[in-house]
Amino acid sequence: MHYDVFNGDADGIIALLQLRLAEPKESTLVTGVKRDIQLLEKLTINSDDSIVALDISMEKNKAGLEAALAAGARVFYADHHKSGDIPQHTNLEAHIDLDANTCTALIIDKLLGGRFHYWAITAAYGDNLIAKADQLADKANLSFEQKEQLKELGTLINYNGYGSQLADLHYQPDQLFQELLTYHDPFAVIADQSSPFYVLRSAYQQDMDKALAIEPRHQSDKLGVFELPDQASSRRISGVYGNLLANQSPDSAHAVLTENADGTYTVSLRAPLNNKQGAGDICSQFPSGGGRAAAAGINALEKQQLDQFIQSVEQYYS
Repeated sequence: MHYDVFNGDADGIIALLQLRLAEPKESTLVTGVKRDIQLLEKLTINSDDSIVALDISMEKNKAGLEAALAAGARVFYADHHKSGDIPQHTNLEAHIDLDANTCTALIIDKLLGGRFHYWAITAAYGDNLIAKADQLADKANLSFEQKEQLKELGTLINYNGYGSQLADLHYQPDQLFQELLTYHDPFAVIADQSSPFYVLRSAYQQDMDKALAIEPRHQSDKLGVFELPDQASSRRISGVYGNLLANQSPDSAHAVLTENADGTYTVSLRAPLNNKQGAGDICSQFPSGGGRAAAAGINALEKQQLDQFIQSVEQYYS
């Protein structure tokens, strides 16, 4: 068996997209909503199996990775999240880059020598690496209109990955990957009026309009906190809404809270764009929290811990 294991957001989907456009292969797809990252533990591995793991923290998948290697599987791993200690094993090929200005699709882009570079730029836009994506797009001589098209497509693919469960999403991530795999070029997705681009564009605008109507719960020069109601639309929009807020006020951190059915909050935290550090460290202080320097989250923050969370963010960026 070969397994392609990937995060269900724009970066994970497009990282795999580049690999399978370069090397088509029959595989079992293993993915989930964006926050479902402990994916390797879901596998039952045999000695002759192989795994590609993309855009999921090695630190969070340590047990599954070690079990796969112990079983004799061959593992290719590319990621930009916290890795912890990388196992030294002949069956592991690891490409880990923790730079705050890269993403997994850009790691794959380098490995493939830029064969599907426009897709990689789309992923960078989707992962909110706007300045990096603009730089790459300018170097590729893309027009302003083309840059805006790739930014919108990347944002929409990323938007589709957010939700507390797969039922919240417009497309299952494996389904969206398979549909996009029929396009060698992201501009072909946009040119096709029947592509997922147009379905997601309409849905995104409806969800965003609801979010934009909500006043901030907390606002200072260091942090803006916005609370969204317990609705599927809130869970879908939370991440890209946080990115939008971050781009509007690049010197401030932003947290988007989505109320869960059990009364806790799902938290999506964005570090200031002009100071892309600390988000992962802050969220890791709380149970079920983690992430990377520029963007992180907490799956279930108790309501009585909200003031402590706000204080932690304010102090960090003071």
